[in-house]
Amino acid sequence: MQKKIVITGGPGTGKSTVIEALEQQNYFCMPEISRQIILEAKNKGIDQLFLSKPLLFSQMVLKGREKQYHQASNSQKTMVFFDRGLPDVHGYMNYLGVDYPDLYVDSCKKYPYTHIFMMPPWKEIYKEDNERYESYEQSLAIFNHLKKTYQDLGYTVVEVPKGTIEKRAQFILESVK
Repeated sequence: MQKKIVITGGPGTGKSTVIEALEQQNYFCMPEISRQIILEAKNKGIDQLFLSKPLLFSQMVLKGREKQYHQASNSQKTMVFFDRGLPDVHGYMNYLGVDYPDLYVDSCKKYPYTHIFMMPPWKEIYKEDNERYESYEQSLAIFNHLKKTYQDLGYTVVEVPKGTIEKRAQFILESVK
């Protein structure tokens, strides 16, 4: 059985950096797709698609993550790491207080993961940038919504301890073996 492993958490917690470290060790990883969608929207003159049209943004992310899930399932890899999972989509919607159709939760139930790792907020490494506009306090609130979303879906959520990139990646690898 293929292990499908999600690394998630609020913005700026080191998820993508750990995913990159796992890729450098030749693990099969699915990148975060939200940044790509945000950049494409900016190129079309929409400054913050997530805030201006959260349902449209979320639909685009959901479809992209479903596509990633299928790509992973069709691979011969025994372990796949995802930079965020399908439940992140409605976790963010919950954070915004936006109503969304049942298909978001249905999709999460249809495409299950085997392990969920959450990167906790870490003020010392948090940085805002062109695609990350949330404050540290908002990152903390998003983290709490994401954790609750995964737990409500029946997942056991494992928090990754703070530490070097290498130690965080090693913690995850040791936990899934």
